[in-house]
Order: sequence, then structure tokens, then C-alpha cells
Amino acid sequence: CLQSPLTFLVLLIELGVDAVRVYVNSSSENLQYPVLFVVRQQKGVLSWQVPLIFRGLYQRTYNYQEVSRTLCPSEPTPETGPSDQIIFVDVASMAPFNIAYELLVTRLENFQLETNKAFNFTASPSQPQYFLYKFPQDVDSVIIKVVSDAVYPCSVVSVQDIVCPVYDLDHNVEFNGVYQSMTKQAAITVQRKDFPGEQFFVVFVIKPEDYACGGSVPSSIHGKLCWEVDLVAASESIYVQAMFFSFLSFLSFYLGSVVVAFVHYIRCVEGFYKNSLCFSSSSEMPHRAVRLGQVGQHASEQSSQNYESSSSGGRQLSSPGCGLPAGSDTDSSVEEESDFDTMPEIESDKNVIRTKVFLYLSDLSRKDRRIVSKKYKIYFWNIITIAVFYALPVIQLVITYQTVVNVTGNQDICYYNFLCAHPLGVLSAFNNILSNMGHMLLGFLFLLIVLRRDILHRRAMEMKDIYTLDYGIPKHFGLFYAMGIALMMEGVLSACYHVCPNYSNFQFDTSFMYMIAGLCMLKLYQTRHPDINASAYSAYASFAVVICLAVLGVVFGKNDMWFWVIFSMIHVLASLALSTQIYYMGRFKIDLGIFRRAAMVLYTDCIQQCSRPMYMVGHFSSHAIFGLLYRPRDFASYILGIFICNLLLYLAFYIIMKLRSSEKLLPIPLFCIVATAVVWAAALYFFFQTLSSWEETPAESREKNRPCILLGFFDDHDVWHFLSAAALFFSFLVLLTLDDDLDTVRRDKIPVF
Repeated sequence: CLQSPLTFLVLLIELGVDAVRVYVNSSSENLQYPVLFVVRQQKGVLSWQVPLIFRGLYQRTYNYQEVSRTLCPSEPTPETGPSDQIIFVDVASMAPFNIAYELLVTRLENFQLETNKAFNFTASPSQPQYFLYKFPQDVDSVIIKVVSDAVYPCSVVSVQDIVCPVYDLDHNVEFNGVYQSMTKQAAITVQRKDFPGEQFFVVFVIKPEDYACGGSVPSSIHGKLCWEVDLVAASESIYVQAMFFSFLSFLSFYLGSVVVAFVHYIRCVEGFYKNSLCFSSSSEMPHRAVRLGQVGQHASEQSSQNYESSSSGGRQLSSPGCGLPAGSDTDSSVEEESDFDTMPEIESDKNVIRTKVFLYLSDLSRKDRRIVSKKYKIYFWNIITIAVFYALPVIQLVITYQTVVNVTGNQDICYYNFLCAHPLGVLSAFNNILSNMGHMLLGFLFLLIVLRRDILHRRAMEMKDIYTLDYGIPKHFGLFYAMGIALMMEGVLSACYHVCPNYSNFQFDTSFMYMIAGLCMLKLYQTRHPDINASAYSAYASFAVVICLAVLGVVFGKNDMWFWVIFSMIHVLASLALSTQIYYMGRFKIDLGIFRRAAMVLYTDCIQQCSRPMYMVGHFSSHAIFGLLYRPRDFASYILGIFICNLLLYLAFYIIMKLRSSEKLLPIPLFCIVATAVVWAAALYFFFQTLSSWEETPAESREKNRPCILLGFFDDHDVWHFLSAAALFFSFLVLLTLDDDLDTVRRDKIPVF
């Protein structure tokens, strides 16, 4: 029993690197007269009181009668070797009465952790633990894996340099080193280069309440918690293997494209193919120009006759076969921007042409090809401008995030898959960034493929080839170039997002996915409606509105019913407006008279007489009802799902209508369709393997972390990056090659759907 201050002398003979743990216990619960313990060592002083008091949220207090602390070990130097160590323990209290206490000093036998060997221990808020780890000679980095036998209480794992004092209490554990909160599991990757002494402490602290980890307040579990810690060695050679694997995997697509292009060229020379893409050799031009000049004149006459019969007395605006001068496809600085939309010749008869019951491609491809081509090139230049202005602040922001993580050591800022996070330089998860390289490489490859087709088409135009005059789908490559840039930018921005994935920058990962899906739908519609497709300005403005809705949905869409009602109304109204615009072939105007015209149509077509629609319009908006009923938590993915589902359904509708029209699928587009379906199925499987979630607390997110599954370097989400890049590339090739079979079919024989 304590009656007056006491001092105990503890003599430790040849302690070495083993540590000492001091355990104290007092039966007194009097907070006015606590028992004070002071431990004096050669290099520091450690003190605490019993009962030990921790403060939580809303000034709650938690009292503990048992306290045990590990004293900071004094490692002998090579010059002096092991020596005796003296420790003084002072015990005092201002209580006017006797206080019973228990003091126990023990030597820790298993203080040093070993590589690839699991170790079990217990801890509590008043009895934290820490251990020493030394890097072996052949190990450059280790992953500290910590597993708890219960989800709660909330804990903190910290890695600190060999410096005394060690910060091992709830209120100071965040003062030094690298740390992260945890519930069920945690993982920290540590590199040898970050610790000059090639050793560090692993500190384990349990919080008195679970609020910081998303649990109840106060803590629902009391007492000691059993943990298991395992340090797994990681070799630097896997970085080289992973980079070689990534580059070789996507360079194989380049090799395959070269092989396909070479085979295509050989078959063109042999005369197997007959379309505009075969005229790539300048030596063919003199011979074909003489022959095709006569054929082109005949095609022009046939086109003129077809137009007169289809327009009911209308006059022809222009014909691709009327003898445009060589090189007319090139851009000209004298073309005014007003030429894109000011077409008075067409205004006089387009309302007649577009109201026919059966429309053909010749009815919707009447504008001057040069002007229409320029209109679609605006998509390309606009997306480059958007990419530059969007990417620069994004890169600056994520660099700031990564710097904050590295300086503060707070690994709760970024939501990585810590069980498979491989740092490189200042980057904490290099594997997530490397896996996005496929989007950039395949996007660039798609641009090269489109450029090749564009060049071959221009050469055919210069020769006035029959297959570029009034045959096949009009060749406008502006949207394809925009799709290639969007695929590359998706890789760049996804890599930026994965520098530090969190709630604040989630839109970086999805913004260009919205644009890719939208551009694909626009390209599919443009194929058979080249004269009435949306302009670049209205399309990109619509994408901007979608991105704004996605941000608002993440902020307000979790629990607010009012947001879902407003969003569903906007969704339904936008779907109706788009469907109406498609049905009326671009002749429907949205102005103040829209309600009067809608009422008139309802009266004449539904009340006065029941008329069936002239055309089929494929638009799908059932997602609005689903969202209103279920209100999914991940609103950004929900919006992306709307785009992707509509794109897939529209593509399926297009292919079915193509086959119903007795058109055929050539081997290359057929292969791309099968490859797209297979790769997308595999990619979506890995996409739904949730490895982290910024919608939860960092500790709860780590419960979803999983080990690497590919080369010991890439996780499920990295495989999703690889497969989604390939799937998008094949999807683009489907749109690029789907109608190659129509290059020898007259446009007045190609139906519109």
C-alpha cells in the first residue's frame, strides 16, 4: 500500500535489444487522487497515472485501472557492446489515505518480428504494444499485414523510426511515422530506403471508442483484443516483371494490327476486296482514274435520278459524283463557320425528304461532304481542348494529395487496396497507375488505325473512285478521332484518380467514361443519319450536365429523396426530348410552342384517330424508375450504368436491324463483336470485385482489401483496367468496321434505322 513516494531500482544485465514492459494495477477508482508512475531511463522519461483517463467524442471519458507500457529499448552500439541498464520507477500519490497497487516489470522475449512469420499478441486501449523489425540483407521492402479477431474496437497501426519516445497512446500515435486506422485488417508497405537505420517500430494502439472507424459510440467491445501481425517480404524484381508484362501485352495489339493491315493489303492487290480502303498504292491511280471517271459519271446520273424520284419534284443540292476537284476534302481557311449550319438549299426540301415512310441513307446524306466532315472534326478539336483544361488541374491536385500523404504519414486520406499497394518513388500505389497504361496505348493505336483509313479514303477521293461517290456509309472520321482521344484521356485521368482515390476526386475516374459512351452512341447514330446528328457543342454541353448531376448525386443522393425525385423527372423529360428529336429526324424544335404542338399531336394522333408510329425509336429510360425505387449508393456508377446499358442496347438493336435488312457481317467486325462480348464479360467480373470504397470510413474500406492475384503485383481492379481497355478498343473497332460490307452498295439501297 502506498503511504509515501517510493522509488524502485531495476537492474537489467546485458539487456541487448530485448525490451522491458512495465505493468501496473490499482484498485482505486478515485479520480481526484490518482497514482502517478514515472519511469526514468538513460535516454528518456515515461509517465502515466492510474486510473488512466482517455477522452472521446463529446467529452466522454474512459477510465482504466490496468496499464502496461513497453519501455523504449536502448540498443547497444558496436563500440560498447551489451552493457548493464538501470531503470528507476517512481510511484507517488497525493491521496491522504492508503492506496493499493501492483507493479510488475517483465522482459519481452519476442520483441523482434521476423519476416514471413506470423506473431500473435493482445492489446487494449490502456495497454498498447509495439515491436521491432530489422530488414534482412536480401529484403528491400515488406508488407505489414495485421488481422484482428474481431471487427471492433477501432485500432491504429503505426510505423515509426527508432526514436525515443515511442508514440503509443491514442492522443499521440499520429504525431510520428506512417499510420492507418483499422477494424478487421490493415496493411502497410514499408521500404528499406525510407529508414536509414534499416529498422523500425510497429506500433499497435486501440482507441477507446469506435467512432473514428464508423462504429458505435461508446465502443461496443471492451477488454483486450487479439491481433496477428505478419511481415511479408516483397522483391523489387516484380516491378520489372510487371512493367514488361504490361508493355508486351498491349504491344501485341500493335503487332496484330500490323498483321491484319498487311493481309488486307495483299488481298486488295489480289483483287479480293473492292472498296475505297484498297486504293493505298499511288501506282494504281493512273489506271483506275481513267476507268473510274466514266463509272463515276454514270453513278452521278443514277444518283440524280434517284433523288428526283425520292424528293417528289425536289431539286438536287449536290452529288458526290458531280466532279469535285481533286483535293477538295482538305480543309480550307476560306470556309466560314456559318457554313456548318447554314444550308438554305436543304431547308427548302428536307421537310419533304425526312417525312417519307421508308428512308434510305441517300435521303439523310445530302449535305456537302466537306462541310459535314468539318462539322464532325469539331468533336476532335473540342475534346483536345477539354482534355487539356481538365487534366492540368487534376494532375496538380493529385500531386498535392500525394505530397500530403507522404509528409503527414496519414494513410487514411487515400483509399488504396493496401494488401496490394506497391509504392514506387513518391507514388503509394504504382500498380494501380501502371495498369492504366493500356488505355493510353490502345487509344493511340486506335488513332493510328483511323488515320490509316482516313488517308486511304482521301486517296480514293482524289481518284474519284466509285466507292467514295455514292456508295456505302459516308466516311466522316472526326468522331472516331474524338473517341481515340477520349480513350487515352480515360487512362490519364484514371491514373490520376488512383494516385490518391478518395471522396474528393472520384469524378476523375468516370468523367471520360461518360464521354466515351456518349460518343459511341453518337457515332452509331451518325452512321445512317450523317446530316442530322448532334453538333459537337450541344453534345459536350450535355456531357457537362451529366457530370454535374453525377457530382450532385454523390453529395446529395445517399439519403435525400427529393434529389431522386428531381433527377428522375429530369431523366424522363430528357429521354422524351431525345426520343422526339430522333423520331422527327431533327425537325423538332424545343421552344415556347412545344406544349401547343404536343397537345395538337396528342389530339390528332391519339384522340381524333389512332395512328401507328412511322419509325421505331430505340431509347431506354427504365433506369429512372429503378433509381427512384432502390436509390443506389454509388451514384456515379449508376449514371455510368445508364450510359453503358443504353449503348449496348442500341448496338444490339443496330446489329439486329442490320441483319434483318439482309446485310452481312464481315469476318473482322464479327471477330471484334465476339471479342468485345467475351472481354467485357471478363472485365465486368473483376469490376464488381470491390476492393475499397470511399463511401465508408478508411477502416471499413480496408475490410474489403484483398491480396494481389496477377504476378504478385496486380489486384482485381488492375485486371479490370487491363480488360476494360481491351474491351473499349474492340468496341471502337466494331463501330469502325461494322458497315464495311456496304462499301459496294448504293446509298439509295441502304435503309435507315
